[in-house]
Amino acid sequence: MRFLKEISHPAFRVGLYYWNNKYLIKIEAGQYEQTYKISEMDVTSEEEVIQLLDEPFMRQVNERFGQMHEDFTDTIERHEF
Repeated sequence: MRFLKEISHPAFRVGLYYWNNKYLIKIEAGQYEQTYKISEMDVTSEEEVIQLLDEPFMRQVNERFGQMHEDFTDTIERHEF
């Protein structure tokens, strides 16, 4: 996997990678990570990939991180760690 660039965002660490004819967007928040894979056949450039990270999408990413945290907290509580 080849690291291409860090994408500036105020709330998350966002990295753009290239691997196996796909762009990978890795978005990290604390202990959680979301990865999105985009075939190079579906976009024409790195800049087009970055344009996908618009405000509505990043808002949904944030909501998903919240849900991931709730899910993980719930399972820890069920198992009394």
